[in-house]
Amino acid sequence: MNLDDTSTFARIDPQNMLAQIDSLPDQLQTAWTLGSTLPLPAWGGIAQVVIAGLGGSAIGGDLLSAYVGPICRVPVVLHRDYGLPAWARGAETLVIASSHSGNTEETLSAFEAALEQGCRILAVSTGGDLAMVAQKAGVPWWRFEHHSQPRAAVGFSFGLLLAALTRLELVPDPSQAIQDTVALMKAQQAHLSAEVPVVKNPAKRIAGQLMGRWVTVFGAGILGPVARRWKCQVNELAKAWAQFDLLPEGDHNSLAGSMHPQEVLPRMMALFLRGPADHPRHRLRLDLTRKALMLEGINTDFIDAQGEHPLANQWTMLHFGDYTAYYLAMAYGVDPTPVDALQAFKKEMLAAVSG
Repeated sequence: MNLDDTSTFARIDPQNMLAQIDSLPDQLQTAWTLGSTLPLPAWGGIAQVVIAGLGGSAIGGDLLSAYVGPICRVPVVLHRDYGLPAWARGAETLVIASSHSGNTEETLSAFEAALEQGCRILAVSTGGDLAMVAQKAGVPWWRFEHHSQPRAAVGFSFGLLLAALTRLELVPDPSQAIQDTVALMKAQQAHLSAEVPVVKNPAKRIAGQLMGRWVTVFGAGILGPVARRWKCQVNELAKAWAQFDLLPEGDHNSLAGSMHPQEVLPRMMALFLRGPADHPRHRLRLDLTRKALMLEGINTDFIDAQGEHPLANQWTMLHFGDYTAYYLAMAYGVDPTPVDALQAFKKEMLAAVSG
């Protein structure tokens, strides 16, 4: 498909996922502003934070954990499962239950466990069962408006949580970093938007390289969860296979698996995410890992983040990936919004329980 023929985008993308991607900078700013005003108790004595969520609601927690890790005075842990770990108990534990729909069964289970274990709880959703159980229990519920897929609400699932940690004085105020990041994301759009032709649009060019290839996205440090985001967006938007890997861990195992099967290697594509805020040793590992894979005949490329500080690196890279996955969906001619395979699986799970 000709990615410069944008007249076909509306036919392939009738629910306009492109508009969701275009508006992500504004969504991040809106989430930060909203989270700075919603009701929140003046909780003190918090020793650990658990973010309970799945899928599109969990990725915001991944991004948050990576961003605040070097600056937060307590650990921030992601929980993608039922219940809670045994150590997550008492008023010193803050559990943030995040579910776009409010109906994610694993997140609801974690919420109930948090009540039983005496944790402080903040619920975040657009509504659903989570809103009802939170209100019944007298737990703060942060509601946000969003009417598309959970993965398109990543600005909310990150910005609201960052605002909560800031107001609880667990992290320094990032207001200026948010402002700078939003500005850089909008500046980057001048090169990534659908109207920009392939010859001047790096996201369209990368999408072309991913066509017909087995994709692995590598990231390190602040860009580790962004590699996961790229993987998920390629899966859910383009309905294509992709995986992600983290450095330095990948250098201790994935490199050893880069020799076989030899007939598959030329059909692979390894993308390496990097940014100015990378640890110098991470930057060296990215360079050397790419070199090693190239020598085995694997296609590779670097993607560079914008800005000088970690938040800008993280979010400009994420936005780049969203555009890339969207253009890959257009190239494959698939609707980027519905996820029929996931919905069918959820129905099968529900039928198994009710049966």
